[in-house]
Amino acid sequence: MIELLKLKPVFKERIWGGTTLKDSFGYEIPSEQTGECWAISAHPNGNSTVENGPFAGKELSWLWDHHRELFGNVSGDRFPLLTKILDAKTDLSVQVHPNDQYAKVNENGELGKTECWYIIDCKQDAEMIFGHHAHSKEQLVQMIHSGRWEDLLRRVKIKPGDFFYVPSGTIHALCEETLVLETQQSSDTTYRVYDYDRVDQNGEKRELHLQKAIDVTTVPDTENKANFQSEVQGGTKITTFVEGEYFSVYKWEVAGDYQSEREAPFLLCSVIKGQGEVTTGQETLPVKKGDHFILTAHITQLTVTGTLELIVSHP
Repeated sequence: MIELLKLKPVFKERIWGGTTLKDSFGYEIPSEQTGECWAISAHPNGNSTVENGPFAGKELSWLWDHHRELFGNVSGDRFPLLTKILDAKTDLSVQVHPNDQYAKVNENGELGKTECWYIIDCKQDAEMIFGHHAHSKEQLVQMIHSGRWEDLLRRVKIKPGDFFYVPSGTIHALCEETLVLETQQSSDTTYRVYDYDRVDQNGEKRELHLQKAIDVTTVPDTENKANFQSEVQGGTKITTFVEGEYFSVYKWEVAGDYQSEREAPFLLCSVIKGQGEVTTGQETLPVKKGDHFILTAHITQLTVTGTLELIVSHP
């Protein structure tokens, strides 16, 4: 039985990317403008590859299609989640994502994109754009077309350890010198609202998607404040960030041994600090900062040993 699937990430160069994915996690990145690590992904635009066991070399989407028993035989025509690490050396574009219904009709059957962010690290006094101040669609349109960005956009202060839930329809943007772990629906649909009039290496401005962005933006904005719940089990602190429609996300801060039963059909795990090992009924996997793996449906109990922090999620 396959209990643990260690995954090899896919890296994406971005105009706003840097080298933190190499400097902080030791990844081999394609350039000094690497913005995204698609850590656990079965999306066709970036498919993770299994690194261990009999399925080594197989893409995650192939496993989903051919060995659904690994995922508890849950239904669905595609792997539901995508885990990323984002290195925002400079500001990301101000953007918004559609919901499932809009994306299905307008983006060739793509899923919508509700996501969430765990702030791994950021500069002192860092901030991000999270929501807007328009009271109606008419006001939103007027403020966008007249370029009243400072009046329109809500800016919030951030610090390491913060968590933000970002439903579809939320205008948002990470700002410079921020390192984030993102859990999201398996979608690659983004509508740019504003890109600071930047140009790419060819001197061209990136495309904006104003009408679609206006269509899908939630007005008036709803502040999505996360209320964390934490509990200590032995030497381990478990923080529940969100248990929502599309995903549930937790942080495990392990110091020593942590024993747990797998309650969801499968778990997506990313080590963001420290090192240790994961032991299941038949397998032991050494893990360290920057490793990503899936605990499959064949596990009933597991033990995590060491001093490490993980972000754990499931559909």
